[in-house]
Amino acid sequence: MSFKIDGLKEAQKKLKDLSDKANKLDGQSVPLSDVLTDAFVSKNSSFVSFDKLIEASGFKVESQADFEAIPDKKWDEFILINTSFENWQGMIDAAGVLYAKKQLGF
Repeated sequence: MSFKIDGLKEAQKKLKDLSDKANKLDGQSVPLSDVLTDAFVSKNSSFVSFDKLIEASGFKVESQADFEAIPDKKWDEFILINTSFENWQGMIDAAGVLYAKKQLGF
């Protein structure tokens, strides 16, 4: 008894494409604006964009250094109160997963 398997070459090609995309993502530095999209922020907070979220925080952020100077505890408290996340790390992790899925074609 024998049977024919159709589509194996197509499946292999798709797996190779997925592998190539995953390798491209590995270790990549991605701008925060690419990860914290307006759609993500508006879905998970009452703000229409990450810029509006920052404005509402009361912290003066005009550069990456300004953002990094925000005390972690105060920023985590702001994120907890104003988003659907418990802290900044949770928000970044969730946004990163969505970004990676999109880049991989899911």
